[in-house]
Amino acid sequence: MGLAWQQGPLATRSVGQFLVAQPLPDRLLFAEPLRRRMRVQFGGQWVADSEDVVLLHEPDRYPVAFFPLADVRAGVLVPETRTTTHRDLGATAWFDVHGGDTQARRAAWQYTDLPAHAAVLRDRVAFAWRSMDAFYEEDERIVGHAADLYHRIDIRRTSRHLHVRDGDQLVAETRQPIALYESGFAPRWYVAREDVVSSALTRVEGQTFCPYKGLASYYDIGERKRAAWSYLEAWPEVAAVSGWVSFEPDLVDVYLDDRKLTLEPGQTVVPHGIDRGLDPDELRQRSATAAHPGNS
Repeated sequence: MGLAWQQGPLATRSVGQFLVAQPLPDRLLFAEPLRRRMRVQFGGQWVADSEDVVLLHEPDRYPVAFFPLADVRAGVLVPETRTTTHRDLGATAWFDVHGGDTQARRAAWQYTDLPAHAAVLRDRVAFAWRSMDAFYEEDERIVGHAADLYHRIDIRRTSRHLHVRDGDQLVAETRQPIALYESGFAPRWYVAREDVVSSALTRVEGQTFCPYKGLASYYDIGERKRAAWSYLEAWPEVAAVSGWVSFEPDLVDVYLDDRKLTLEPGQTVVPHGIDRGLDPDELRQRSATAAHPGNS
């Protein structure tokens, strides 16, 4: 998903390859200016506000936003005594974060002994995503993690024949599926509700969310657990698949033009890192969070 995660070019399971004569290092980190105003909300106030954010892409991690210390509100960062060591970037100092009457332990960090080639991160601090109340680009709340500038979704309508079976039972059939192409993933195929045998789907508890598509609901198909899913209210950017259903080809039989599909390597989504848990409640709270906290 994007530059350094899933099967992106800087991920350890990249589906592509760099065409170079000499092998590249096992791990490549990439930092770049975000070029968007980003703000952090905690304890009813803005604790950081900057137009000079640097985004760090680290292999197999979601991107992390680093703020200049000068753009962090005074008194917000309280140093901890314990430090750790990053395998590539060296000594790491940790901070408690104070906002109003609220505090979060070990909720921000800074690399304090950076190698010369990583100087772009000097005097910058990152905030643990799940420890803060919210992150914003301008007045729009961003959920899950900092937006990956290299993540892309393309949706294409097609007349290919797609059908889904659970053993001898027909679950879905259409000649008007939608193909969803997403950075770092193999294509996913979506079917309109009217082309799905509704009695074949059993809605189950538990939802997940994608920072780029919204909240996903899941369905059992017979004995096949969570074999299908749907974004019932997909975000506007991917509204074409809202309410449509997609199927796991390793759990049920999915045929595209009579070719049986398989789950491709690297397709399973696994969250990584201290600040990268993708919590459905965060998405549900998105619209409830005020764009302008009272103590700005």
